[in-house]
Amino acid sequence: MKIIQRLSEMQVGQTATIQAFHVDTAFKYRLNGLGLRVGKKLEVIRHAPFDGPYQLRIGSTELMLRKRDAHMIEVLM
Repeated sequence: MKIIQRLSEMQVGQTATIQAFHVDTAFKYRLNGLGLRVGKKLEVIRHAPFDGPYQLRIGSTELMLRKRDAHMIEVLM
C-alpha cells in the first residue's frame, strides 16, 4: 500500500518518490536546480538533531534540506 506524506515525516533509511511541492514558483525552480523534481526517488540519509536539516540522497547526489522546506514536499512511500 502506497502512502503519501511530507518529506519531514520520513525516517532515516526510508526511500520515497517526490509527488508535489507546496512552495512558490521561485523556490520550486531552486529545488529543481538541486535535483528535486516530481517523480525522482530520494533517500533520507541523516536527520540532524534539534530539528536540524535532513541529508538526502537523490541518485548519486547528496544535499541538505531544512526541516521547514522538507515539510513543503509531498512524497509517496
